[in-house]
Amino acid sequence: MNELLGTIWTGLITDENDTAYFVQKNGVTFRLDKNEDSHTLGDMVEVFGYSNQKNELAVTTNLPKIVKGTYGFAEVVASRRDLGVFVDIGLPDKEMALSLDELSEMRQLWPKKGDVLYVTLRTDEKNRLWATLAEEERIEAMSRPATEEMKNKNISGKVYRLKVVGSFVLTDDFHLAFIHPSERYIEPRLGEIVNGRVIGVRPDGMLNISLKPRAHEVISDDAQMILTFLHQSKEGKIPFSDKSTPEEIKEMFAISKGQFKRALGSLMKAKKVKQEGGYTILLHDEEK
Repeated sequence: MNELLGTIWTGLITDENDTAYFVQKNGVTFRLDKNEDSHTLGDMVEVFGYSNQKNELAVTTNLPKIVKGTYGFAEVVASRRDLGVFVDIGLPDKEMALSLDELSEMRQLWPKKGDVLYVTLRTDEKNRLWATLAEEERIEAMSRPATEEMKNKNISGKVYRLKVVGSFVLTDDFHLAFIHPSERYIEPRLGEIVNGRVIGVRPDGMLNISLKPRAHEVISDDAQMILTFLHQSKEGKIPFSDKSTPEEIKEMFAISKGQFKRALGSLMKAKKVKQEGGYTILLHDEEK
């Protein structure tokens, strides 16, 4: 039976009831939901075999994008502390679990909902079907070398390995990239989609990237404080501008009017805020 789970095969419809057909292969019978399609007894159907949410042997004619021996990107949909995380491979009634044995001991580095993992399927000795992370060799095989022209370019990608030496990323353009701990503020999660910039290209074609902003993009502490006030305001605006008095600014922000104007100027230049009618207002891409 192990070889029928997580794979695509052709089976014979041998029986049915009001809600399901029953498909047989190698003496094993699987349930096929009638909501999928209409069949008759004796039909041969191409299906994917798995164990559904009720732990029944089931098949679907809606063939998933990831099966045993094939790899693909799967979105994380949930997690369970005692089991691992669950990914969507395209089954109608079940997400596939990826064991906590393949995840970091640090819970904060586990993938979250919306993160993306590159996986295939495996069965264990109890005939349970699991998602499993692709080996590094597999990811390296699908990648392509980067060129010097990429230096200082902005890139995005998915974190596919976490190690003590740093984080490894597969970019959207299928380049391999590395983030040294000194080039990030916090360690990204496995599967997290990160945005960074290329700070170097290795001889082997791997990118060195940084998640820290360029020097001219760094927001001052004063500017960050103003953004925090704006994010905490009900309407994304505060009744202060470069026309406010030094006393008003000092009382609210505990900085001078000169500091306030410099911070405000940097935020306006970065197109994070605008001034209107005596108010400083968050622009749409900075709103809560």
